[in-house]
Amino acid sequence: MFQIELVERCKANDRKAQLQLYRQYCNGMYGVAMRFLKNPDDAEDVVQESFIKAFQRIEQFRGEVTFGAWLKRIVVNRSIDFLKSKHQKTVELNEQYLHLAEDDEDWTVEESHSIEQVNSAIEELPEKYRYVVQLFLVEGYDHQEISQILKISGTASRTRLLRGKAQLKENLKKRAYGT
Repeated sequence: MFQIELVERCKANDRKAQLQLYRQYCNGMYGVAMRFLKNPDDAEDVVQESFIKAFQRIEQFRGEVTFGAWLKRIVVNRSIDFLKSKHQKTVELNEQYLHLAEDDEDWTVEESHSIEQVNSAIEELPEKYRYVVQLFLVEGYDHQEISQILKISGTASRTRLLRGKAQLKENLKKRAYGT
């Protein structure tokens, strides 16, 4: 109930309520941005921009999801947009040639790999796979959400995830055997 009241006060342009929401979510959203950007200054900028965008568009918040989930979507989108603008242009797959890939639901990482090793191996993936793998495995989005965020089809999301996980496994295997 308190959360809804706070959001309603923000919709009425209440600066104290905005500050309360900011304080409640800034650290968590910074963590989300850091997982994508790996640079504290860039992550801070993206979080600030995301909060500004959220408060500008707070009227669009309908309460179908929690405010935190709604804000996280904004942070993820802003992070990806930032990376796309900073790096080379994203190469889009020609989706006519994509085939529906079976999801490997039992995919796990061996316990011998640390979280740091897995994160580092994800960072080595090509951008088109890295975003899908990170959104699916780390952030917990489903293929429908990923397809909306990245503006690709659900088939492309599944295929990129399958290929990304295969490449991730290969990267981790190379690390384990030092090759």
